[in-house]
Amino acid sequence: KRVEKKYLAGKTLDELNGIVARMGMPRFTAGQIAAWLYEKRVWNIDEMTNLSKQNRERLAAEYEIGYSVPVEEMRSVDGTVKYLFKTTSGNFVESVYIPDRDRATLCVSSQVGCKMNCYFCMTGKQGFNSQLTVREIMNQIISIPESAKLTNLVFMGMGEPLDNLDEVMTALTILTAKWGFAWSPKRITVSTIGVKRNLTRFLEETDC
Repeated sequence: KRVEKKYLAGKTLDELNGIVARMGMPRFTAGQIAAWLYEKRVWNIDEMTNLSKQNRERLAAEYEIGYSVPVEEMRSVDGTVKYLFKTTSGNFVESVYIPDRDRATLCVSSQVGCKMNCYFCMTGKQGFNSQLTVREIMNQIISIPESAKLTNLVFMGMGEPLDNLDEVMTALTILTAKWGFAWSPKRITVSTIGVKRNLTRFLEETDC
């Protein structure tokens, strides 16, 4: 019987600290794992070569990285690429890569469908399906071929980001933290219709 493994992708440094403490690994191991996930962006635990073989094996017994490639892509003559991703729930979301002179922007999704039903929006017409996890948000950013070229990120794809605030905020932490992508918050834009109860928290907790 195949053991259902948990994912490392989308974990914060605090969460990784909890994992290595539970497994009896040295505390600094959490920082090493974070670097492999977000700086070096490896797809396999075996590639984390500064972890001992024993620790890699113990980690791999319970976890996998959890990145997955897009299932489909559509390329435009202007260099724009629309990517389709399959979610854990068996649904699909889109991200769009937009090159523009010295900028390379990725438009990412935060939900499958949307509850807001804005009259001008196609996603709203399909209704709300499910929330994306932080792993599924990060996967859109990491698994595209242009990942290393990205200069900017806009949460302007499918879904209302502030209606999935916990997962979006964790993704923003990973993107801007020193142990994560170490991006400037100025590179990230979160587009919202203004979910009032969550807007305050967003403004207080992040500079994006």
